[in-house]
Amino acid sequence: MQKDYELLTSLYQNCQTAIQSIRDIESAVENEELRAELREELEHYQEFAEHCKNLASDDNPLPDNNFFEKARLWTSIKMTTLTDKSTRHLAEMMLLGTVMGTLQCYKDLSDYREANKELLELCSKLLQMEESHFNYLKMFLQKDI
Repeated sequence: MQKDYELLTSLYQNCQTAIQSIRDIESAVENEELRAELREELEHYQEFAEHCKNLASDDNPLPDNNFFEKARLWTSIKMTTLTDKSTRHLAEMMLLGTVMGTLQCYKDLSDYREANKELLELCSKLLQMEESHFNYLKMFLQKDI
């Protein structure tokens, strides 16, 4: 039961990190195609996070990422976009975040092998979503060359 809660928390926080990253970077995006992709990704992550919250018990709600993690992420994005707001650079930043989310899914699938089958399937679904986003975002690396 504890392992299920830990896995569900990891999935939720993975999505929350992606949601915050997209929101933090969105104002710097000028390319309409990239903006549309990020809006679609944001919707996917929000739906996924909401599903995770619905699976959690009312007695044991899922914790959000801590304040310091949120502040570090926000600061990192703002500092990095100060000097380069090119489509290519913004896509690279999002790709790096997507890779981090993908790696977390792989680690979770290994670390929580004994978790509830439904949660493992949910983790696999998040992994597929992350990989799909990665495959689409990488085309933006060829923009603004």
